[in-house]
Amino acid sequence: MEETVVIIVGAGPAGLATSACLNRLSIPNIVLEREDCYASLWKKRSYDRLKLHLPKQFCHLPYMDFPPNAPTYVPRKGFIYYLDNYVSHFGITPRYLRSVESAIYDLDAEKWQIVVKNMATTDNVIETEVYTSRFLVVASGENSQGTIPDIDGLDSYGGEYIHSNQYENGRKFRGKDVLVVGCGNSGMEIAYDLWNWGANTSIVVRNPVHVLTKEMVKMAMIMLQYLPCKAVDKITVAISKLKYWKLSKYGIQRPKKGPFHLKETSGRSPVIDVGTISKIKSEEIKVLPGMKCIRDKDIVFTNGETVQFDAIIFATGYKSTVRNWLKGSYETFDEEGMLRKSFPYHWKGRNGIYNVGFSRRGLQGFSSDAQNIANDIYSNTTVALGFNN
Repeated sequence: MEETVVIIVGAGPAGLATSACLNRLSIPNIVLEREDCYASLWKKRSYDRLKLHLPKQFCHLPYMDFPPNAPTYVPRKGFIYYLDNYVSHFGITPRYLRSVESAIYDLDAEKWQIVVKNMATTDNVIETEVYTSRFLVVASGENSQGTIPDIDGLDSYGGEYIHSNQYENGRKFRGKDVLVVGCGNSGMEIAYDLWNWGANTSIVVRNPVHVLTKEMVKMAMIMLQYLPCKAVDKITVAISKLKYWKLSKYGIQRPKKGPFHLKETSGRSPVIDVGTISKIKSEEIKVLPGMKCIRDKDIVFTNGETVQFDAIIFATGYKSTVRNWLKGSYETFDEEGMLRKSFPYHWKGRNGIYNVGFSRRGLQGFSSDAQNIANDIYSNTTVALGFNN
């Protein structure tokens, strides 16, 4: 059994940011990561053309800006390089291939007990480790596991299907009929990437979605620092209508509520157009409604149309896996592993449990949560542990 002050579960950007903030305050912490690297979603499960969807000034982690020569919208490889420097600079040393099996709070000892499978041992022998800590930071995030909807006939589909976290680029899909399911940023960008690689591309658009340019988003992010969200939404939607006019004629409906209100209340981001909309308007990318069922390679849609596809890419989001291992703490996380509290009171629970990366506010939210958590832990440990910083 090993004891420390803080256990952090997850070495994504949220966990790294929290560890960095704790390290600056000389608070001992251990980061547990189930993969063999930090930021595994960025390093191993992201498509090649991915860029940060917001300008870099809204995406840096605590106490380290992006280099001045970094592009405004940092590409995937540039962000990984930034994270590499961040980890090195703040002396973050995650323990890899540690799968947390359970975490439970001991009321008598007033400590957390975390049971972990260590998969990094030699001879493929999995060992069990036990950690205790005064504080537990849940940093496994909302995007812990990719989800694919339950569609009648999918198990017997005659083509290839993957989740978007397995998609790298469209090279192998050149000349094939490919369906992208999901019209968020990943789905729209993957559809455009497939078209660029010469695939015959279609995309399922079931839900209303706001479509903006990156310049509109940048302008809105600046305005949100000075104006109410309602006013920013009104201005942004008006500009979007001028740019894209009536997208409903192409099968894309605009939500009734504004883009940043939706982001704040539901976590749904507006789509930042990378060129997909022009291809939809020119019918080079076809828009289809929801899927009804699959029969071999034939896909039946809710409008009665049947189309054959060689491959399906599900850009259908992720889910939290917190409830698989966190025992108790139901006042913090619901049955789906999402927070019960809303921003800005979301990051702290009872009995020394904290969470980072669940506020649906992106990297900017990670940074704010990590600093709040580290400062709160510091205020609760300074006297007890004799820290003097």
